[in-house]
Amino acid sequence: MFSDRFIAEFDKALRTVFAPATTWRAMPGTDLPEAELSPEERRRVIGLMRVNHCGEVCAQALYQGQALTSRDPSIRQALEQAGREETEHLAWTERRMAELGGRKSLLNPLWYAGSLTLGVVAGKLGDAWNLGFLAETERQVGAHLDSHLGKLPVQDSRSRAIVEQMKTDEASHADTAVHLGARELPAPVKGAMRLMSKVMTGTAYHV
Repeated sequence: MFSDRFIAEFDKALRTVFAPATTWRAMPGTDLPEAELSPEERRRVIGLMRVNHCGEVCAQALYQGQALTSRDPSIRQALEQAGREETEHLAWTERRMAELGGRKSLLNPLWYAGSLTLGVVAGKLGDAWNLGFLAETERQVGAHLDSHLGKLPVQDSRSRAIVEQMKTDEASHADTAVHLGARELPAPVKGAMRLMSKVMTGTAYHV
């Protein structure tokens, strides 16, 4: 029934934004020693992890919206599987911030609502465009993670292990989307996505 589906999806949204995330895989880097970080380095790592956590909140919303409107059961299943892996990323970044004494972005509800809307629109355009949007999103996230590896302190092996595993998973999601028939997005759409991402990451680093 529609009402049951609505309740389930609303519950998923509340859990993503407000509840502690869960992980099935071990958090990367837990067997590594905690690095000695200066106050400035600690603030930088917290800011980068907050950006990554915010990105995973957006990913959850995107996948939820895309799965809701996908017409193909196999594609919907792939989206849901990717969403489950993104939940693990959510847990890892959240726990790493807590270890360092940081907090999540105060604007997560706003990011979630906007990303859910984008996901629904992408799904409505058809599965090929839906998958194309997914593939491009993951490529851009991978590029962000790569840049973060260049900004994280070299000695912070725990944070770097998390980002490395996230980068591997995002690349896998992009490859899955291409394998399932993703259509290449037009250059202006890619540019708009990069601009929106820049606004989100710049804000989430501080707020």
